[in-house]
Amino acid sequence: MNTKKASRLRRARRSRAKIRELKVARLCVNRTPRHIYAQIIDGEGAKVLASASTVEKDLKGDATSNAGAASKVGSLIAERAKAAGIEKVAFDRSGYKYHGRVKALADAAREAGLEF
Repeated sequence: MNTKKASRLRRARRSRAKIRELKVARLCVNRTPRHIYAQIIDGEGAKVLASASTVEKDLKGDATSNAGAASKVGSLIAERAKAAGIEKVAFDRSGYKYHGRVKALADAAREAGLEF
């Protein structure tokens, strides 16, 4: 495994350990060069409560690898979380920098009413 990916996974492991201590639902983000994915996972880490991504049909028509698409995913995940009865989550950025698409997703989720 290359050092860049290993470093990212080390950062992710450290933040997830802290979130696990708090026992709160977490908004987990994964990004690839082409798509971005978001899941809300319960405090135990066993169940996915809500998910959204640019792979879905209603978001796939436009560009899927830019900040605009990430903000659409952020607002969609917040809407689905509210429908599932979740209002407060911990933001798990999976070791990625809080910049660009990850930041756009987080800002859109906050604007749609999700607290973290």
